[in-house]
This record gives sequence, C-alpha cells and structure tokens, in this order.
Amino acid sequence: MPLYKPSNMLQGKHIVVGISGGIAAYKIPALIRLLKKGGAEVKVTTTRNALEFVTPLVLEALSNNKVYTDVFATGNDHTTEHISLPDWADLMIIAPATANIIGKCANGIADDALSTTFLAMRKPVLIAPAMNANMLSHPALQQNLERLGQYDNCTILPTANGFLACGTTGDGRMLEPEEIILQAETLLTKQDLKGRRVVITGGPTREKIDPVRFISNFSTGKMSVALAEECAGRGAEVTLVLGPCEAHPQQLPLNKIKTINVESARDMYSAAVEASNDADMVILCAAVADYRPSETAEHKIKRSADDGGSERLQLNLTENPDISAAIAENKHDGQRLIGFALETDNELEHARHKLHRKGLDYIVLNSLRDQGAGFGGDTNKVTIIARDGRQAECPLESKRQTAKDIIDFVCR
Repeated sequence: MPLYKPSNMLQGKHIVVGISGGIAAYKIPALIRLLKKGGAEVKVTTTRNALEFVTPLVLEALSNNKVYTDVFATGNDHTTEHISLPDWADLMIIAPATANIIGKCANGIADDALSTTFLAMRKPVLIAPAMNANMLSHPALQQNLERLGQYDNCTILPTANGFLACGTTGDGRMLEPEEIILQAETLLTKQDLKGRRVVITGGPTREKIDPVRFISNFSTGKMSVALAEECAGRGAEVTLVLGPCEAHPQQLPLNKIKTINVESARDMYSAAVEASNDADMVILCAAVADYRPSETAEHKIKRSADDGGSERLQLNLTENPDISAAIAENKHDGQRLIGFALETDNELEHARHKLHRKGLDYIVLNSLRDQGAGFGGDTNKVTIIARDGRQAECPLESKRQTAKDIIDFVCR
C-alpha cells in the first residue's frame, strides 16, 4: 500500500473513531495519526474490550481529546456523550468492527459507549470488519452485515485476505489504515459526478524503433492518475487509458477505476476512441507521441559498421493519428472534452489556438518555464481556459489539488 499523502479533504472535518475489541485495534493509533495529519479533528469512543489492546493514554495523546469509554463515567465532557459526539461529527469510523459490535449495530442494541454513539449517528459511518475467517463466513454475521449495509448512512468495507491472528491464512483481515482513510476521504467528498462516465488518457506512449529501442517522452502519468482518483472519489465511473509508466491509481472498494494499459499512440487511439463513445467527460491528459518510425526494425539495429550496421542512423517518421480530433469529431451533446497543452513559449496564445483548433471545451495549460510544474514532480501549476473565454489560474500545488481545481472548474 503506497504511503498516504494528505489532501485537503480532511481539513477541519470532525471524525469519531470507534474501536471495538479485536486484535486489529493495535493499528488504530496509526489511523488516528493519519487523520490528524490530514487536518481532521478526532474524538475516540471504545468498547471496554478494546482497551485490552490499546490504552486510553495512547488514544488521548494522539487525538488530543478525551476518550469516551463508559456511558456513565464521571469524567465525560457531557452527561449524554453518545448524543453530543454524533452532533459534533462529520463522519464516524468503526475499526476494527468485530462480530460482536456488528451484531449490536445491525440489531439496534446499545449497551456501551460505542454502540450507543452509533445508534445516535445520522452522519456517514464507515465500518471496517475484522475477525477470524470462520466467524466472517457464519450466516449470522453475514446476515448482520447485509442488514447494516441497508442503512442509508452505513458503508461496509470489505476485508482483506492474509495472515490472521489465530495463526491461519484467510479472509478477515481489516483493511490497512491508509486504505480506510482514503475511503473516508471519498465519503466526505461531494458526489457531483455520481452516475457519470469519465474517460481519461495519461502517461507517455512508446513508438518502437526496433525490439529494444523506442521514441517516448518524460511523462510520468501522475497528473492523469490524480484526475482519475478525483473523479472516482466524486462518484464517477472512470476509465483510465494509461501509457507505460510507474504511476497507477488506488483501487479502492467504493470508487474503483478501470485501467486500460497501452503502449503506442495507435493503441491509445483505439482504446480512447472506443471508451469515449458513451462518456460524459473525456480528459486528454496523455503526452502522446506526435510521430512514430515509419518502419520498425525486426531485429536490433547495430551501432557501427563493424557490427554490420551503419555509422549513421536515419529515422523516417510518420504522423500518429490525432486522438482529440477523432473524439471531437464524434462528440455527442452534453459531452465535455478537456485537453492539455504543454508549452514553452507564447503559452496562452498557443493554448487558445489548440483549444479551438481541436474542438475542445476546455484546455489546461502547463508551462515548462514554471518551476515545479510539468513532468516528473508531485506538484503542478496550471491555467484552465474555457471555450467561452473563462479562465482560472491555479497556484503551485499538489497534483491531487490541481485535479480538484480542474474538475471544480469544468463542473461549474
């Protein structure tokens, strides 16, 4: 699991973390630390059994708040803590969710600090089950999970397969804190793209010279991945047509992204044109090679005349098909088409010309003269231009925040 990189989605959010008595409770201090790192304010409630695995002192030190462990404790901030916490919260996370607490929540039993808090919660609740594989597969537990999943505010995360505390290997592991927090971000994100289909192209393409050499560029695919994650997080059904690169999107249970891996510009053309037929939005973020070798050598081209080759290598290039032009030509009513332009001089003039020439609705301008923007890094600085003349300049920021700014602009 890649390291979690805080976004602004948790900034200022109020999150209640509910811990029940499973061995996976030892991971929850890490979850609290990540939530705090993302800018959230955290309060913790537990069952009494949870305190066999993690102490109130640790939880209070990490959350900077008292821990609610007993309905009738004299030290509670409020006499009705189980009501004040849900009123305060934007989101509740129950992790680990044992078979016991799942059964209570599913059937309206409220006899401890955690279950009473849940029953009063009307905000979104994210539930991360964790237990032995045999317990997980029991019909009673499955029935309780099904019932919980029918509640409007409850989201049940899947369990992972792996080594379990009982010494066996199987299904029942709680998802890692990084996976839980990414899903929490999704629940706190506006779902303005729910039901929409979005196609995004990203990364470089490779045009083969011979079996071991190719023409390509410095694109890492990071911007396209950030856009795919942003759109999926806002409820869209996303298809990412991705050239050869190391970047890849997080595959989360509630916002999955279909990735189509391609190599050449012609591969990307075929995949992108087909996928865009029924798309509501197409974002052309890939750095597609404009040209390819007219012929690809069947065997490796030798370096010098001594090896049977030539002292000079001359490549004849032919133009690749224009993906954006093909999609624009078949653009249907209501479909938004967004392109990218990477320029080195007369940036705005060239970007506006490309916007109209290619039949785009919006274009996102990068300049290689802006430090921290363009290929390779984790930050970007862009100007977004609309066909109707509207324009927005985004400061240097993370590529995920840039993705958010772009989607906010085109969805106005």
